[in-house]
Amino acid sequence: MRLLIVLSLILNIAVLVPVCFGIITDAAWAREAYGDSTAARGILLSIYLAIGLVSLGLLFRREPNMVAALILVQIIYKLTTPFTVGTITNPVVVSNLFIAVFHSVTLYFVYRSSRP
Repeated sequence: MRLLIVLSLILNIAVLVPVCFGIITDAAWAREAYGDSTAARGILLSIYLAIGLVSLGLLFRREPNMVAALILVQIIYKLTTPFTVGTITNPVVVSNLFIAVFHSVTLYFVYRSSRP
């Protein structure tokens, strides 16, 4: 379970560092995936930065319940993106679904290990 926690946190950081950098620098691929620079994209960047910073912090203080809360929220928002975006072909939606599956496995083992 500890390894899965670390892997989920590293996955968050590994994905979010380039994504946040792309959004901040208004890279062409970021515009293609996330649209033009708007207030909504800025809000999304804030959410991504928060997830990345919390993931980084939890790498140093691995509290399974805190990790579970973080990835549960991520699983929910990632699984709802096909509905909110209106397509399953967007590359962000596709990557969200794969990450949600991985985080679901981690969450399952965190939950299982916390049961008496």
